This record gives sequence, C-alpha cells and structure tokens, in this order.
Amino acid sequence: MTQEHANQDLLKTPLHALHVEEGAKMVPFAGYDMPVQYPLGVKKEHLHTRDAAGLFDVSHMGQLRLHGANAAAVLESLVPVDIIDLPSGKQRYAFFTNEQGGIMDDLMVANLGDHLFVVVNAACKTQDIDHLTAHLPADVEMEVIDDRALLALQGPKASEVLARFQPSVADMLFMDVQKMDIDGVECIVSRSGYTGEDGYEISVPNDHAEALARKLTAEAEVEWIGLGARDSLRLECGLCLYGHDLDTTTTPVEASLLWGIQKVRRTDGERVGGFPGADIILEQIATKDVQRKRVGLVGQTKAPVREGAELFDAEDNKIGVVTSGTAGPNAGKPVSMAYVRTDLAVIGTEVYAEVRGKKLPMTVEKMPFVPQRYYRG
Repeated sequence: MTQEHANQDLLKTPLHALHVEEGAKMVPFAGYDMPVQYPLGVKKEHLHTRDAAGLFDVSHMGQLRLHGANAAAVLESLVPVDIIDLPSGKQRYAFFTNEQGGIMDDLMVANLGDHLFVVVNAACKTQDIDHLTAHLPADVEMEVIDDRALLALQGPKASEVLARFQPSVADMLFMDVQKMDIDGVECIVSRSGYTGEDGYEISVPNDHAEALARKLTAEAEVEWIGLGARDSLRLECGLCLYGHDLDTTTTPVEASLLWGIQKVRRTDGERVGGFPGADIILEQIATKDVQRKRVGLVGQTKAPVREGAELFDAEDNKIGVVTSGTAGPNAGKPVSMAYVRTDLAVIGTEVYAEVRGKKLPMTVEKMPFVPQRYYRG
C-alpha cells in the first residue's frame, strides 16, 4: 500500500482541512491523520503554550454520554474512582481496570446534572465503547457523540482569551464543567487540559468547530499546537500517556496513581472495591508490595532519553525501562518517565540509561518537573 493510500484510510477530524491550510505536518495517530507540528516548530509551540496560549485539536478523542438514574453507580462499578458523589458541574479523572488490576484506559468523567459526559482516549475508543456496552443495564443508555469536535485552549493567557467570547469562563475553577454559549454556539466547557497549564477543553458542534478555531487563533496570544508539543508539555508536568506510561499490565499502584482513587473506594465502607481487579489493587495498596513503580528521571547530560531506553543500576543490573522522554524545553534538562524496581524508586537514586551503547546517568526526581498551574481560585 502506498503512503497516499494509507493516508486515505485514516480518519479525519472536522478541522483537518484547516490544519493543512495552516501548514501542519500531518502524521497517523490513533487511526487519525493528525497535526504533529506547525511551521512554528515543536519547541517554539511548547514554549508558546507555557508563555501565552496554544490551541489543540483533540477531536480524535471519544465523547460519550451516559443517561439514566443509575449511570453513576454503574460507571463506578467499572472504575476504582468515586463517581456517585461527583458533584454536578464537576469532572474527575478515572481509569477502567481489568480483572488483573491493569489499566484499560484513563478517562475524564463529568457530571452535567441530567447525564454523565465521558471523554476517552482515541486509541481505546472502540474498546471502551464495547466495554461499557457489555456492562450497562437496560436502564442506563450510552450515547456515542460523533457530531462534536473537541478543542483545548491551554496556557496562562487561555482564560483571558476565552473570556472575550464568554466572560463566565473566568469564574470557573480547575475541573469545573458546564454548558455555555461561546460566540452564540452551545458548547460543553471544562477548565482542564493535558499540559499542566491553566486552560479549557471545549466540546463544540462539528459544523461550528472551524469558525471557533479561526476566531481563537486570530487572537494575538494564540498559536496552533500539534501532537509533538502536546507530548512534551504533558510529560514535563508529570501527566501519563496511555499506551506508553499506562497499559493493561500496569496497576494504578505501580503507576503511582493512588491520588486518583478516592478514600471511599479504598478504605473501610460499603463502596470499597466492587470494580474489576479490586482484590489485587486493594492488596497492593495495603501491603505496598509491588515490584516496580513509575518515577520521574532527570538526565545529568544534555542527551534526551526516549521511550524504550533500558535502565541499569551501578552494578549494571537491568532495573527498568523508560516509557516517555523529552528534552524538557522549560525544565532546561532532559526529563523522562520510567518504571524501575521498587527499591530504587526513591528520590535521589542514580540510574543509568542505555542510549546508543552508552550508559547515561539519570536521577530519580519528584514529578512534575515544572510546576502545574491549574486555576483553583
């Protein structure tokens, strides 16, 4: 198959033609033809997002609605997360688990009052829909949303920019979500995102997505940002990428995601457990008995250490593997995420990454590597 034919088989977001018009370099990602970078270049896109505001097309993500009085209870039976007590107008990070305690996908769940609004990863979209379908009772209905795009406006100037189109966004706090009109179009807006910066994710009807994107990027503070900078931005802020830092063989305990499991699901009470793999995950929480842990690594040389690099201790024993890595434009040094042997997952521990036959020293450091700047009021 030629590359041209391969690209024709890829799905396209409603903004595909606009990305091409803007000079984006398009690449296959999760079955879609997606912009990896624009003429500005990955590093400048990254720095611009940290300094001002960047606009990301994340329409490849899956958007779902769950309807029914028991929707929260049913979804809670599939995730080790508190969904039942999620207040209206708020959203929460969650993850589907399998019977072995592994993570099937990570997702965002929002309570919009009369229904739950769920956003799942593009590469796991079909799997997640099948998983939900297999577990939903007759009184809970799932609606797959295919007529809405998803934009992310991220950076310290994001609130100032979006407030020009809808002033009420300035009053939202991190993880708030609500329906509102933006430029006369009903959108679902959350104050959240995947860069560690303040910002918003905007679900907008397909036929209004291009007009909104053009208006936002016409603002002086806003530039288009591609997948390349999205990856380096999230990594600097310690955010996992599913399929790389998380997968079906990794439990939330190994992934250092205990902050994402609320107390009501993991300590004494009637809602403890009850999700796939609960016995394994709760036992790991209680005993802290896992063989490996996700950690942050900072390079002691200037060479970036990328995904797949093997890690060794001072005695040349293999002790782990890098799952994500970048040059760290704002951190000012190479940063990586990795899984290492639990006894070495201690701040300050020195390990060695094998890159092109050389062993490069790295140090276990606390994440995030640069401060997260979510707006909490």
